[in-house]
Amino acid sequence: MSIEDVASRGERGRVTLQVIAERLEVSTATVSLALRDSPVVADATKSRVQTLAREMGYIYNRSAASLRTARTNMIAVGFHDITNPYFAEMLVAVEETAAEAGRTILLGTYAESLERQERVLGTLKEYRPDGMILCPAGGATVESLAHLTAARIPVVQISREIEGVGLDFVGSDDVYGVQLAIDHLVSYGHTRIAMIGGNDGTSTGRARHRGYEAALKRHGLPIDPALIYKDFGTRRTGLAGVQTVLDLPQPPTAAFCFNDLTAFGALLGLRHRGREAGVDFSIVGCDDVQEAAQWYPALTTVRNHHAEMGRRAAEMLMERIEHPELPPRRFLIEPELVVRASTVRI
Repeated sequence: MSIEDVASRGERGRVTLQVIAERLEVSTATVSLALRDSPVVADATKSRVQTLAREMGYIYNRSAASLRTARTNMIAVGFHDITNPYFAEMLVAVEETAAEAGRTILLGTYAESLERQERVLGTLKEYRPDGMILCPAGGATVESLAHLTAARIPVVQISREIEGVGLDFVGSDDVYGVQLAIDHLVSYGHTRIAMIGGNDGTSTGRARHRGYEAALKRHGLPIDPALIYKDFGTRRTGLAGVQTVLDLPQPPTAAFCFNDLTAFGALLGLRHRGREAGVDFSIVGCDDVQEAAQWYPALTTVRNHHAEMGRRAAEMLMERIEHPELPPRRFLIEPELVVRASTVRI
């Protein structure tokens, strides 16, 4: 049967290793090894097999292979948000690390919706990934991931964590990072420092607020609830938050923002009031996404090394896949302060 005959009879999707082997007069084992680019097969034979497979429209049956090996070589990634460049840049590092290990990623997103998270993670689970990397939605609990742990799927939490779930975690030392920001602002003479963004529904929100309060206390500064504007870390939060605190009878002279997106919103909010960061107000962000250095003024921020976070999480997951008996691990990356032009001495 010719290649044209195969195509004309609508059988391109049913081309098998045996069909290719018969055409080339080699064994099916040779075809299988050649398609996997095995060094055991001579280069000339490998080239003939791979060329014919492409021409005949051969499709690798990954499902059948996974049944034989109990591995799919796929890693599922569940993020609440990839419109935030922090998570987009983190995802790139996860994908690159997985690819280097011969694995493909499946991506699911669910915003801050627990209902959507349940549905997305359930769908990802159906593809039988070898493991998952997750950043939980706000308000997620131990019960939110119970179906994954019951299915014995290896899971690594990244950036955000659900305490007490007994899963691996890679993140930033958020308490320390905020303290670096507050120390910097105090060294510039600020004593009325707002915190904009972050809420108690996420571990990062809770940790960064703890760091903010601890740093103020260490410097002998009062904690004024009016200076704390809680909400998810978005540009809208920063825009609204900075204008809210500027309306106070005793407004702040500086603000630490939960993340860089919030800080970008706050920079715009200042301009709505005829103010400018780095001139008559100080803004510090958190994350150090690529955009932070490109703003005007360039944003002073806490660098969380999120690309390294992505790489470490992928590496940790692959270790967990190979060694499921390991005890839960928790790895915190130490942040650093990057001083740019959005802060000013008073």
